[in-house]
Amino acid sequence: MLNPKGENHISKCPIQPEHQPEAMTTEGLERKIVRIEPITLASITRSETWYHVIGYEIMQSQDWILAMEAKYPDASGRRSDDDVIIIISIHFFVTATTFMGLRRNVGSSSLLHDRKGCIASSPSNYRQNLTSFISRTSCAFRLSPHLFSSRSLSLKARMNIRRKGIHYLQKLNAANVPTDLLERGQNRVIEASLTLIRERAKLKGELVRALGGALASSSLLGVPLGHNSSFLQGPAFAPPRIREAIWCGSTNATTEEGKELNDPRVLSDVGDVPVQGIRDCGVDDDRLMNIISESVKLVMEEDPLRPLVLGGDHSISFPVVRAVSEKLGGPVDILHLDAHPDIYHAFEGNKYSHASSFARIMEGGYARRLLQVGIRSITSEGREQGKKFGVEQYEMRTFSRDRHLLENLKLGEGVKGVYISVDVDCLDPAFAPGVSHIEPGGLSFRDVLNILHNLQADVVAADVVEFNPQRDTVDGMTAMVAAKLVRELTAKISK
Repeated sequence: MLNPKGENHISKCPIQPEHQPEAMTTEGLERKIVRIEPITLASITRSETWYHVIGYEIMQSQDWILAMEAKYPDASGRRSDDDVIIIISIHFFVTATTFMGLRRNVGSSSLLHDRKGCIASSPSNYRQNLTSFISRTSCAFRLSPHLFSSRSLSLKARMNIRRKGIHYLQKLNAANVPTDLLERGQNRVIEASLTLIRERAKLKGELVRALGGALASSSLLGVPLGHNSSFLQGPAFAPPRIREAIWCGSTNATTEEGKELNDPRVLSDVGDVPVQGIRDCGVDDDRLMNIISESVKLVMEEDPLRPLVLGGDHSISFPVVRAVSEKLGGPVDILHLDAHPDIYHAFEGNKYSHASSFARIMEGGYARRLLQVGIRSITSEGREQGKKFGVEQYEMRTFSRDRHLLENLKLGEGVKGVYISVDVDCLDPAFAPGVSHIEPGGLSFRDVLNILHNLQADVVAADVVEFNPQRDTVDGMTAMVAAKLVRELTAKISK
């Protein structure tokens, strides 16, 4: 890692306990001190695989980025491969007093150029790489007052953190917070969140039933979840952008089949699951997935409402499909439009990764048939998993041959209905550049519409996922594409 003078500082990062800053005490956990010259001195507490920055001191302010992978010596003085942390000092984008403690698997991805610690190998590209890094981590880490005292950050720094959306995550532990107190607080937040969705769904359902004439009605449910993305985290910001595009006024609120979205019997909206607010209370992903499933069931209880879910990354499809299957009392058929099969067993060790959602669905028996269309980035594991679960994978390299079949699909016979999952990156980036994983050679927008319009099926639910507003064009082109997908899916669901 080079400083502005071109000197390598990786070798100058020894453990230096004599410089230990004041920090809160955490009993029973191993304390480590890392000095990263010339910018930070951080006291690190390690608990399981999470690292917490619990104190720091500004040594020197430099207008360049420091990001390093520190391996702590064990008792014998050798460095341990299991004890890894990345600390980021951001000066240009926020302030020199803002730091991140990151989970290990973040550092194992393509963030590091050379696995020796440098985000940027030269001043000319560090801003670009840092911008990408901030985007990919912006929803994964949440500011915690337990990590930094209010005096540690200036008002300007706190304002910048809010505005830039750079977050920090602290894993609460029983040594600092009584377990029963934490659980009671979590339960109150969860109940309040579900109550809001329940009451909104009840209101919308009563209105649709009072108006009469609807056998099925689409109801939007936002799930702004992005922390299970393996690259950029921007999809968490998608639901409000999609809603804005649906009602922006530049297009008619009418589907190509002539259904009016202004009719509450065609489309209603029950709001968002407050994902980040729930996670801020220390709720883990197992419980969060259950909360998402419960939210979907609350919508489905208000017949004839059917959920049309706005992601969020693709990890949301698992709890949504699970809820639909359990509520209907049996498996569904799934039409999955995507550049990737998203069927890894546990991508980067995360069973809830957006790249593993359909493995969870198929393992749980929530789908009978899974058709994946638009695939053009698939690994050997993706193919093996596809064979294991009997997935019908239609790759773009054979799309010309398969077009007639795919544009005349008939699904849902003998099951409870059909679920449609549309990852916006199924489209060629010429049509939808605002995605986290750009993969050229995809479907045209009319290809997708032809598949949806000609599908013969009772569509019981759907989702639109992986739109990343942070990668969109200035005029919001991909937002309009996502909104159009929502409109046409609404027409497919409502009747």
